[in-house]
Amino acid sequence: MIFNIPSPIQEIKLNIDNPNQVRLYIKREDLIHNIVSGNKWRKLKYNFEYIKKRNIKTILSFGGAYSNHLHALSWLAKKNEIKSIGLVRGEEASKRNPTLSFCFENNMSLYFLDRTTYRESKYDNKIINYLKEKDKNIYIIPEGGFNEFGVKGCKEIMNEVHKHFDVISCSIGSGCTAIGLINSLHSNQYFLGFCSFKNPFFFNKQIQNHVNSISNWSINFDYNFGGFGKINLKLINFMKYFEKAYQIKLDPIYTSKLFFGLFDMISKKKFPKESRILVLHTGGLQGLNEFKN
Repeated sequence: MIFNIPSPIQEIKLNIDNPNQVRLYIKREDLIHNIVSGNKWRKLKYNFEYIKKRNIKTILSFGGAYSNHLHALSWLAKKNEIKSIGLVRGEEASKRNPTLSFCFENNMSLYFLDRTTYRESKYDNKIINYLKEKDKNIYIIPEGGFNEFGVKGCKEIMNEVHKHFDVISCSIGSGCTAIGLINSLHSNQYFLGFCSFKNPFFFNKQIQNHVNSISNWSINFDYNFGGFGKINLKLINFMKYFEKAYQIKLDPIYTSKLFFGLFDMISKKKFPKESRILVLHTGGLQGLNEFKN
């Protein structure tokens, strides 16, 4: 398996109102791999290193019906001859979608939890307890790859970034990537995250618990377009415009909202003059398959 690391950094010439002459750069994590792209490899790298070192044969993780994480995990597990299991939020009928069909094709066993059970007890319910009893050596990766190995992999991103950027920015799902970045910022850098969810208290608390006394970060919730998985015509048109203008595809769940928010803030002079912003393109482009259906 060949991974394109370090991922390239590309400046884009902004063709929007830019009164403070901000410069915008994109770290093309989406180009790391055609399947395990974006932050997915970063979060899975050390998990799989641990799995192979311990000769673990079964791995279990969690995600929604359109999970980029499960999509990447199923492929990587098959390549490493490891059995994979996915606990999916939602109804079994959703397994007909392209994401879960891909997981199934990669021999991932899928189990479905209703949304209430998933939200309140995804790590302690009848299904997972049965699977753990059946296989005492099963290795469990939390949702989104968010564990100490995932954070360790995401921290390495900043090893590929020089100190001349003022702001580091990315979209936020589980918070794992954000925590890795915040914990490895260079001095005088600021982290700005864009969250597609509507629960500021939860995500701010989640990140605060993992970055100790670091304070040079914030999360913007203003561009969630109604919440996770919600899109509208304005966002769709922005995705089309962005691809045409910069020849870069965005996904409808995370990166489209990230760049929409950044562009809006730049046009409204929310960043100091001549700021240099580095944005992580975290991949997730397999989500476009859902968008087309």
